[in-house]
Amino acid sequence: MSLTCHGAAGEVTGSCHLVACGEHQVLIDCGLFQGDRGSEARNAAGFVFDPGRIDAVLLTHAHLDHCGRLPLLVRNGFNGKIFATAATIELARIVLLDAATLQAEEAARDRMRGEATARPLYDVDDALHTFDFFHAIDYGSAVSVATGMTARFADAGHILGSASIALELVDGAIARTIVFSGDIGNPGRPLLRDPVPAPEADYVVMESTYGDREHRSFAASVDELHGALDDTLRRRGNVVIPTFALERAQEVLHSVAKGMRSGRVMPAPVFLDSPMAISATEVFRRHPECLREPVSTAPEHDPFQMPGLHLTRSTAESMALNTIHAGAVILAGAGMCNGGRVRHHLAHNLWSARSSVVFVGFAAAGTLARRIIDGARNVTLFGQEVPVRAQVWTINGFSAHADKPALLRWLGARPRRRVFLVHGEKERGMRALAAIVAATGRRCHMPAAGERVVLD
Repeated sequence: MSLTCHGAAGEVTGSCHLVACGEHQVLIDCGLFQGDRGSEARNAAGFVFDPGRIDAVLLTHAHLDHCGRLPLLVRNGFNGKIFATAATIELARIVLLDAATLQAEEAARDRMRGEATARPLYDVDDALHTFDFFHAIDYGSAVSVATGMTARFADAGHILGSASIALELVDGAIARTIVFSGDIGNPGRPLLRDPVPAPEADYVVMESTYGDREHRSFAASVDELHGALDDTLRRRGNVVIPTFALERAQEVLHSVAKGMRSGRVMPAPVFLDSPMAISATEVFRRHPECLREPVSTAPEHDPFQMPGLHLTRSTAESMALNTIHAGAVILAGAGMCNGGRVRHHLAHNLWSARSSVVFVGFAAAGTLARRIIDGARNVTLFGQEVPVRAQVWTINGFSAHADKPALLRWLGARPRRRVFLVHGEKERGMRALAAIVAATGRRCHMPAAGERVVLD
């Protein structure tokens, strides 16, 4: 039995973990590397393992850094089953089709610039074919995913349908259990249920994105958001909120609606300028089983309806927003500003001291969002240098990732043979969390990319 981390090892993106038991192999996640041009090369380089020998994939959730290389896996010979919750399958379909479309558009632009060999990683047909391999699994149900391997999914509270996965391994007389956290959400949020704590297990593979810090309380973060919105709108500026389409957009809409209904925020038109977020909202409506009971039953808590909300699906509608010079709230992807419609809105608003840019999620090193957050005075958008004069707000209490106390609560006090930390920046959250876990007497390890660890 062994574990090999082929992504998210000492970094945040590219989650991909291979578990071998006897002659059989299972992947947990198969995500894209994201953040810089080097990530594109890593994605295009292919896999260091043989996709044809993988028996199954267990998908924790539908974020691109966890599912984004699945079409490549299938195209390169994978012929097993991909297990995920029903909500994750629906969201992954939206995410992968969007990724394929964006890659095709980017490759076409590169060819127009003279890069004759530019090709997308995969196309829409590849993405669609991937869904021939998906199989839905309910929270709490046990399913045999390969000989000697049984998986059980539990709610991770990160995005709709997200899961942590307990994998029971049996090889002859040896039996071990290894738990993969996936991405763990914060408890006490308005939409999703709290994450289910890690069960008893020999090994735990857990994310460490915010292992070095505590988030502000959600209530304080909502109050800061309301203040940022109201302040900007009253000085006749626009508010641009780069947002992730899955869960973050819905949660922020819910908070904006509460602020405007209560009078805390000056009334203004709100634009959800993200076809993916709009489609994801429809998926939320189809899966109330993943939501907190008050949200799914009480209309006054419905985060998907509010006065003045405009859903902009078409490119023409999105472009029209750039003629609004004052008094609008615009939510657009991508959350890290490494692509999508938000870049156009930044180009039209970053230079204005009346406007604000409000970041409500994690920004990986190398992304445009991180550069703005870190205080860049100028950024390049569409080949033009744009001065950063807008007020920049960073409100981390909206993060869909657990902070240090929540991570430790999820892990619990049970003894473990070893805790493996992944999905974090090594010199920040990962090392800090490792020190805390080690201080409890449990062995803690930060695997390097491609490192094979025997589960003895």
